[in-house]
Amino acid sequence: MSLPSPRRVFARGSYSESVRISEILRSETVGGALLLAATVIALVWANSPIAESYFALRDFKIGPEAWHLNLSLGGWASDGLLAIFFFVAGLELKREFVAGDLRNPARAVVPITAAVGGVIVPALFFVLINLTAGPEVLKGWAIPTATDIAFALAVLAVISTHLPSALRTFLLTLAVVDDLIAIAIIAVFYPGEMHFGFLALAALPLLAFTWLVQKRIRSWYLLLPLAFATWTLVHASGVHATVAGVLLGFAVPVIRSAKRGGPDAGPGLAEHFEHVVRPVSAGIAVPLFAFFSAGVALGGVSGLKSAFTDSVAIGIIAALVLGKFVGVFGATWLVTKTTKATLDDGLAWIDVVGLALLAGVGFTVSLLISELSFGDDSPHYSHAKVAILAGSLVAALLAAVVLRSRNRHYRKLAELESLDDDGDGIPDVFHRPGG
Repeated sequence: MSLPSPRRVFARGSYSESVRISEILRSETVGGALLLAATVIALVWANSPIAESYFALRDFKIGPEAWHLNLSLGGWASDGLLAIFFFVAGLELKREFVAGDLRNPARAVVPITAAVGGVIVPALFFVLINLTAGPEVLKGWAIPTATDIAFALAVLAVISTHLPSALRTFLLTLAVVDDLIAIAIIAVFYPGEMHFGFLALAALPLLAFTWLVQKRIRSWYLLLPLAFATWTLVHASGVHATVAGVLLGFAVPVIRSAKRGGPDAGPGLAEHFEHVVRPVSAGIAVPLFAFFSAGVALGGVSGLKSAFTDSVAIGIIAALVLGKFVGVFGATWLVTKTTKATLDDGLAWIDVVGLALLAGVGFTVSLLISELSFGDDSPHYSHAKVAILAGSLVAALLAAVVLRSRNRHYRKLAELESLDDDGDGIPDVFHRPGG
């Protein structure tokens, strides 16, 4: 009697899932390039002779006073545009666990465990470094918890690495899961002044939106007003408005209804919405948020010295570079040791090292949490921005060194795996056992 083979960590997924993940990666890579460009423009403008015009633009208020909607442009970006980003994150996460390869618990346990480790350990690093700095500083404990999907994937594109699709799926899923954990942290630990009446009212348009999408109705003139009403009421309630984006994303069904052919009849509504909204999120919403959030007056050498001697900045950099690595790599290693799982054939632990370092590229959600932690007027906020940029840059460079060393190996392997000798349009590698 043959013994069962050990479970493989980072085993190859299905061909359809590999194609879908590749499409997502291309979209996020373009978004990452735009995000980087917006960040550079903001930094240059905020430190130029006309810096006052940048801050005047960022702080320009627009919108009605009712329901706290008279927001600065920077506020609209962080509260409004990021809701679009988290709507896509909600769609993606639900899609992965309902119809993607991660509906299999054996596949899901690794990226989820790694994401949890990548949230807990960086937070501990920050707290330990700032233990004696006082409660005001400790408010920033959650800043280094999230990995920026767009930036991390943009780094992969620059490296030109031919990472196996399972590793890329791992990175994407890890980033989505820890973003979701981060938004839960925002909802629980960083609420504004709570107004439970508005929160109760928000359930009405949310339920109407849910009913329509469950009926597979995709008419924008019905869904958009309901989505905006949900966002407005959640914002007015004191809960951060980006939570509305996640709730709306979770409401969208993944699988087609039986009347429309069921699960085997093609993409469901969630995948349709993701295809439509992801370019808006990656190409417009997130870069604009970066533009309004990344601009910080560095103040020359003295300003940088002040930033890098602040324990807040030291804690963020250490947490992003070391904490993320220890959390992600350590959690993945523990899964293999406690479940008797092994790395898939052809992979090495050095690949996991590279991904764990790359998980330290934090930006979008980190900037959001730093604003919620310290407020616009605190010097810690400016120092946190500098630290997020510096820590992300160091993590990206270290990851690039590791992953480029594997680039040639995987490029050669990719050439072999692209062979389709039987001419069915699906690479032969997906027909092999375990493929």
